[in-house]
This record gives sequence, C-alpha cells and structure tokens, in this order.
Amino acid sequence: MLGILAACALTSCDKQKAAIDDKAEATKSAIDYQKAAVDAAAKADKKQADVDAAIEKAKIEAKKVAEQAQLEADKKKADAKTALEKAKLDAEKK
Repeated sequence: MLGILAACALTSCDKQKAAIDDKAEATKSAIDYQKAAVDAAAKADKKQADVDAAIEKAKIEAKKVAEQAQLEADKKKADAKTALEKAKLDAEKK
C-alpha cells in the first residue's frame, strides 16, 4: 500500500513539474511573441521616420529654391531700377 501511495505521489509530482514546465514554456513563447511585435513596430516606426524625414527634407529644399528664386528676382529688380535711374540721368543731361 505504501508503494502505491509513493508511486501516486511521484506521478503527481511529475505531473506538477510538467505543468510548471508547460507554464514556463507558454510564458517564454508569449515573451518571444511580444519581442517580435516590438521589433516589428520599431521597424515600422523607423520606416515611417525615414519617410517623414524625406518629406521634411523635400520641404526644406523647396523652401530654399523658392527663397533663392525670390532673391534672384529681387536682384534683377534692383538691377532694373539701377538701369532706370541711370537712363533718367542720361535723359536729363541731354
């Protein structure tokens, strides 16, 4: 009788250990899944950051080009004004 009880106790102990192992494996699997999800989210965030940076750089470049065009127009306007003033002086002298 004592042998049967001991065998049952050992079987019960083995089942409990197996349950503990199963729980540990399930926990590890859940953590691995979460790590994979975090990696995927970080990868997507990095890709979006690259896209956002490219858009921002394009906006900066467009602003620079527009400002340079305006400055070039201002320069031509100043040249035209100078030419006009000189022409007026020449006309007054004649």
